[in-house]
Amino acid sequence: MSLADKLTTIRIILIPVFVSLLIYSRFHAYLIHIATVVFVLAILSDFFDGLAARIRKEKSDFGQILDPVADKSLLFAAFISLYVFRNTLPLDFKMPLGLILVAVSRDFIILLGVIIINALKKKALMEPSFWGKLTTFFQMFTILALLLNSSFFPWIWKAAVFFTLISGADYFLRGVRVLNGSSKSFNS
Repeated sequence: MSLADKLTTIRIILIPVFVSLLIYSRFHAYLIHIATVVFVLAILSDFFDGLAARIRKEKSDFGQILDPVADKSLLFAAFISLYVFRNTLPLDFKMPLGLILVAVSRDFIILLGVIIINALKKKALMEPSFWGKLTTFFQMFTILALLLNSSFFPWIWKAAVFFTLISGADYFLRGVRVLNGSSKSFNS
């Protein structure tokens, strides 16, 4: 297993630790700070696994599948946990349901599009786009801003929704081009 794959695996292992800390922070408020550190470590593992894969030339099929799964699992676990426990967490702001619905809907539609394209025997290479990476950044930044009780949280989550919608439209248009045969990749 490459270093990049190990870092991705660590990110997956940190997910239940993060959620558990959120759950128990209603009994011990200091645990929200530890949960924030765990989330930051997970974000850093995302950055460093990509860096390690590029520098060490260790891109693997396993990593290309596991990395986005780890990212989405971390984001969805954080979004849903912060929403479900919004009234018991020692935070000044609450996770808006609209953000979660937009983020989950976008990823569900992308997954459905990939299934349809593969079912129609049109093999397509799905690589993250600039908009997709920007979306992931703002979604992670939203969670971090909430955990840190940042007064900028209301603007950050709205930016996350904006970029989530833009990237969703971008992936949708890419999928249409693949289905029409004008492209072999979601990245062109």
